[in-house]
Amino acid sequence: MREPVEDLIREYKNSLFAAAFSICKSASDADDVVQDTFMKYHFSKKQFSSREHIRAWLLRVAINNAKDVNRSFWKQKSESIEDYIETLEFEDSDDKDLLTEVLALPEKYRVVIHLFYYEEYSVAEIADILKTSESNVKTRLSRGRCMLKERLQEDRVYE
Repeated sequence: MREPVEDLIREYKNSLFAAAFSICKSASDADDVVQDTFMKYHFSKKQFSSREHIRAWLLRVAINNAKDVNRSFWKQKSESIEDYIETLEFEDSDDKDLLTEVLALPEKYRVVIHLFYYEEYSVAEIADILKTSESNVKTRLSRGRCMLKERLQEDRVYE
């Protein structure tokens, strides 16, 4: 099964951007990752079993591309996370604080938190996307939640 790239862009560009941004912490790098991901899909000859298979493949490629960007020389020239967050609109300040803390997590926790809460993937699906075990995903989710809880409680104490 193959879907037209234009349809996939309309449906998944925001999800791919969010996943890439959670790793790169740069809007311009995340844009590049999304574009590169759709280019890889366009030029691949891979057949997919379902629409969900396509979505998982796109997310896996975007995550891997974002990790590659982080290892690149050009990563040193990216905009700060604080500058980008200031351009976003939030319904309340708690949402902004939560996003800031999620983005401050180490990558291995940040990625699973993003896929679980923002993309609504199950633990099994995340394990498949990241090519790791379900128990590893559960551990990362648990540790990421604990880190978030501690950081958010610290912020409240100092207010």
